[in-house]
Amino acid sequence: MATNIINFMGNEIRLSIIAGLNIFFYFCGLLFDNNKNYIEMAKQDAILKEKEQEREEKVIETVSKTDQFFRENKKTIYGILIALVVIALALVAYQKFYVQPKSDEATAQMIPAEANFRNGEYELALNGDGNVLGFAQIINDFGAKGGKDVYFYAGVCELQLGNYQAAIDYLKKYNGKDAILSARATACIGDAYVGLEKYSEAVGYFEKAAAAADNMFAAGYLLKAGVTCEELGDNAKALTFYKKIKDQYPQSVEGYDIDKYITRIENQTK
Repeated sequence: MATNIINFMGNEIRLSIIAGLNIFFYFCGLLFDNNKNYIEMAKQDAILKEKEQEREEKVIETVSKTDQFFRENKKTIYGILIALVVIALALVAYQKFYVQPKSDEATAQMIPAEANFRNGEYELALNGDGNVLGFAQIINDFGAKGGKDVYFYAGVCELQLGNYQAAIDYLKKYNGKDAILSARATACIGDAYVGLEKYSEAVGYFEKAAAAADNMFAAGYLLKAGVTCEELGDNAKALTFYKKIKDQYPQSVEGYDIDKYITRIENQTK
């Protein structure tokens, strides 16, 4: 009985020792793992500090180089800055004391020329009378400083006076933003080509004018295109222009009389 008790106690002691050793090794493992994590974090922190130091050194180096460049080239830099200021002041002065006065003078000269144009005095409007300038002289002296319309006015004057090539030259320089006036200028180029008997070119400009002005004025341009096609002997194309007027612009002045144009061509083809 005593021997059994001793054996039992011996087993309990061995089990306790084994359990204690297991706990000891477990905590040793935790301590080792924590130590490994600490070492890894220390390494990462060292790398970050090294990168930050490198970045700071690069910034310092860049600033140093910039400062050195400025010190070595400060006369040139100051010279460039002064030159830029002088150029800016010169441009402001040019605009204020030359361009603006010229523009004001050109605008003032346009007033009597436009009045003569509205009165149908195309020669006077174009060339002036010695007291006031005409559009041609305004263009020579001021260009378009009085407004881009000066090229339109001059072109129409030349067209009315029968100077067709001069009219084309002026009208092609007109590039105003008004859609209706731009379409009219294009149609006037077509009229000038008709005057030069260049009918194919004329048809192209009449078509372009009609496409640019989708309103009642377009009917007039289409009618001109049709009549010009008849001059070329292309009655089929002329008929397409006339029918377009009938279909799209029946309420226009041209639309009221367009049936006679259509009927005439249709009778010729029977």
